[in-house]
Amino acid sequence: MALTTAAVVPEAEPVDKTEPSVQEVVPEAEPVDKTEPSVQEVVPEAEPVDKTEPSVQEVVPEAEPVDKTEPSVQEEESESMEPYSFCPSGWTGFDGRCFLYVPTAMTWANAEKHCQGYGGNLASVHSFVEHHEIQGMILRATQGFPATWLGGCDAAQEGTWFWSDGTPFWFSFWSPGQPDNFMGGQHCLLTNFGAEKNFDDGSCSGTLPFVCARKL
Repeated sequence: MALTTAAVVPEAEPVDKTEPSVQEVVPEAEPVDKTEPSVQEVVPEAEPVDKTEPSVQEVVPEAEPVDKTEPSVQEEESESMEPYSFCPSGWTGFDGRCFLYVPTAMTWANAEKHCQGYGGNLASVHSFVEHHEIQGMILRATQGFPATWLGGCDAAQEGTWFWSDGTPFWFSFWSPGQPDNFMGGQHCLLTNFGAEKNFDDGSCSGTLPFVCARKL
């Protein structure tokens, strides 16, 4: 017996062709608060800073007042001249030594012995200022600039000068063209030579006034 198509395939149940909406498939998300926090909320407000910078007086403590009053020339001179009160009468003090002009003319060797009798030597000279002071002392004593023995000598070796007090011969103030060892017989030092009134080499056997010097 032949079966009909309807009998073989049972009738399908009706299908609800209505598709769910997007809202039904994807559940509605909870509402999001899209309001972003303000800068003030994200960054907590900093504590107020005192921008007032300290004054210079606060940073650097005020220095104690300094007495800027400089000593007068008279005060400086009185201090520097104080030790010279120990120079013997008639002697002149300068730079830690006492000087004496002796007007009696003697040979260089006798003049040196005479100065040694005072506890000193013929004067050595170590600066222009010192030479000027010695010349001033001679001028006050004589009212002029006579040739005068000082303590220089090169008798031991020609051209190698030394001072009789043993100090180094570092300073010299020769007149132009001097020393010349004229005639091979000039080995002792004198000052107030020529127009310049400076050093010259002379014959040690000649007689001249001289200047002695001794330490304080």
